[in-house]
Amino acid sequence: MLSPASRFSPLLSAVLVCASGAVTVLGFAPFGWYPFVLIGLLGFLAALTGASPRIGFLRGWLFGVGLLGFGVFWIRISLNEFGNMDTWVAHLLTGVFVASMALYFGLLGWLVRRLDRGPAWLVPFLLFPGLYLLLDWLRGWLFTGFPWLSLGYTQIDGPLGGFAPILGVYGVGLLILLSAGLISGFLRWSGRGRVATAIALVLIWGGGMLLKQVSWTAPSGPSFRAAVVQANIPQAMKWDPDLLVSTMEIYWELTERNLDADLVVWPETAIPDFLHRVRDVLVEPMAARAREEGTEIVLGIPVMESDTGRHFNALLSIGSREDLYAKRHLVPFGEFMPFKAWLGPLVDLFEVPMSDFSRGSAERPLLAVGDRLAGVSICYEDAFPAEVSQALPEAEFLINVSNDAWFGDSLAPHQHLEIARMRALENGRYLLRATNTGISAIIDQRGRVVGTVPSFVRGDFATEVRPYAGATPYVRLGNAPAIVLAAAMVLLGVGIVRFASSRSSDA
Repeated sequence: MLSPASRFSPLLSAVLVCASGAVTVLGFAPFGWYPFVLIGLLGFLAALTGASPRIGFLRGWLFGVGLLGFGVFWIRISLNEFGNMDTWVAHLLTGVFVASMALYFGLLGWLVRRLDRGPAWLVPFLLFPGLYLLLDWLRGWLFTGFPWLSLGYTQIDGPLGGFAPILGVYGVGLLILLSAGLISGFLRWSGRGRVATAIALVLIWGGGMLLKQVSWTAPSGPSFRAAVVQANIPQAMKWDPDLLVSTMEIYWELTERNLDADLVVWPETAIPDFLHRVRDVLVEPMAARAREEGTEIVLGIPVMESDTGRHFNALLSIGSREDLYAKRHLVPFGEFMPFKAWLGPLVDLFEVPMSDFSRGSAERPLLAVGDRLAGVSICYEDAFPAEVSQALPEAEFLINVSNDAWFGDSLAPHQHLEIARMRALENGRYLLRATNTGISAIIDQRGRVVGTVPSFVRGDFATEVRPYAGATPYVRLGNAPAIVLAAAMVLLGVGIVRFASSRSSDA
């Protein structure tokens, strides 16, 4: 018969590893306490030590449940409050999503324990960092991807942020994972092993601090004045056709305050009606006024093709010239319905306005704004770093428009701003971010916030923006260095395991 202590031990281990995942969220915005990421990863490593592959899977899955359950449970807000689902259905579906995404971490735990047949440093230095990063990257694109809470974002204000223009968010994440392994070794070992791990940590974190001083891109011309406007239209009212006129009056009032600027940016779907319906009565008069004032306006608006009936989530630039960009990376279940024929009546559960968009066909996310080119992303698109970087080196600055009102007063708007900041840092460009209810911001080429319009405030922010030229190493090489390095770590680890196994069998 099992003793009470032995019966309690598995439960305690499960609670602790789940808590380790939850603690990791404290490294992300709005908290920004990046040392907690290392604490969470150390807890994860400790939970895997000595476990069987089956228990490793369970503990990895529990870590993922803690990370995503605490970090992205705000998804239920869009389903419940704005998708017209019953509360229990919204919570259930969000729970299913979290449990499904946590399987990546379960696979990580299983693989680590399955391969741990070598020296003590094999897991913390090679297998755990390499496998975590590869699975995180896989999570970022498989089935259209869900790249939220990638570890590198926690270093936007930390020392390792200096590596972002070289290795991108995934490379920074790999360095965090390796640092957790080094700290684990430092705590467990003594003598030369402890000295070696301490030196490696100093080199990694000190190198990041030194790299923060490097400028990878350079100004390409005189600065221009730009403004972002935030109307703070409640999501429940946004698509009410009776409120279209009053919504446009709010946006135009904010815009008129900034007609001395060279550029004014409105949020995603700021005009809640199709372009062909409002072109003559609204868009053309605004464009004429913008030309008179020497101002460019970039605004979010849905667009419908008259011949096919397909509609797109788009950005329109008006003023001295007109240009259009249609969103290419759509949000599953929010902007399009995957497996629609298979889901049948379940589709009716998702009563989300304008949730049947088509994918834009532009090869690159570029928008002509007057005589300048901007790299643009609409909402969720800025979470995919390689797609944003496709606009460079031609783009002189970046624009992201969003509508985070879907997620209310939660962690989501803060996390999304953090993602936008990383894109500015990776690409070495200013980024102008306009959102419906916040957080709107202008971010400089080093990922620093110049100014914001806070959440749930109607207002605007304007400042001087510098156009930049050139390309960071990340723009030129993308995610390849980080992924290749992680794969090399895993392959080296597997090779060591096989070598150790062959020697033991020979003996």
